[in-house]
Amino acid sequence: MAAKTASNTKVTPLADRVVVKALEETEQMRGGLYIPDTAKEKPQQGEVMNVGPGKYEDGKLVPMTVKVGDKILYGKYSGTEVTLDNEQYLILRESDILAVIN
Repeated sequence: MAAKTASNTKVTPLADRVVVKALEETEQMRGGLYIPDTAKEKPQQGEVMNVGPGKYEDGKLVPMTVKVGDKILYGKYSGTEVTLDNEQYLILRESDILAVIN
């Protein structure tokens, strides 16, 4: 089973890993002060860009429950950040995904 991709990402995750692009939060002004990028919290929402085939348990392939294009919530310190073609992505395990946003 080949992994599906939503964009031109050239990364194919292995096993139960997922490639996620963080959703940008809107610019915030609090009390008229500009909040620099370094002071902002990392977003915890993202869009699934690519998924692996799933993982093997007891000799059987367990398919992924998320699919390309799903909007998800993930843990604040989950996964590994990577930069490809000047784009930031996060690679994390499916078990690090907390919820799918409908």
